[in-house]
Amino acid sequence: MISVKKFVCNMLEENCYVVSDESGECIIIDCGAFTDDERNAISSYIEQEALKPVRLIATHGHLDHNFGNAMMKDAYGLEVEVASEDASLIKNARVHAKHFYGFELENDLPPVGGNISDGDVIAFGSHKMEVISTPGHSAGSVCLYCREEGVLFTGDTLFRMSIGRTDLGGGSMMKIIQSLRRIAQLPDQTVVYPGHGQPTTIGEELCQNPFMER
Repeated sequence: MISVKKFVCNMLEENCYVVSDESGECIIIDCGAFTDDERNAISSYIEQEALKPVRLIATHGHLDHNFGNAMMKDAYGLEVEVASEDASLIKNARVHAKHFYGFELENDLPPVGGNISDGDVIAFGSHKMEVISTPGHSAGSVCLYCREEGVLFTGDTLFRMSIGRTDLGGGSMMKIIQSLRRIAQLPDQTVVYPGHGQPTTIGEELCQNPFMER
């Protein structure tokens, strides 16, 4: 059985997840930790639970989901993995910080350590996450699906009663609708952990979210 610990990070209240199982291995999804307190909260949890971080995955390349990449590299030797279509967003993070967030990022983010793509399997402990390509919020947005546990991490593709914006570079309303239809095929009881806000389920979203349909 997996354990999912959520940390709400930075000025956009982004959700970073530490996902572990009985082996003690864990993966970190979307480390948006911006302040010292946020970084310390994540590292303290990992230490207290005696976890071993093995992968750092970004559901997409936007800065609010990657502020903490340097901390992950320094503390655990992890380099972020992201879809190739979004790698340039991380490479050019300082430009995006000034343009979209209105502040100067002191340092570049660490380089991308690897690319993930549709159908890839991310293993930790005795569990696996399947990468599902879901472009639309960004060109390289992905979801991560643990079939065994019925859990889906959607980044900014799907929120509770909403979806990610599509008006940023690489965004597309047509593509995000296609992506939503793809993940709508998952079982109704699938628990959705989004990049912002509260958890939901595929079934709830099919009933209440006007953007979701099979």
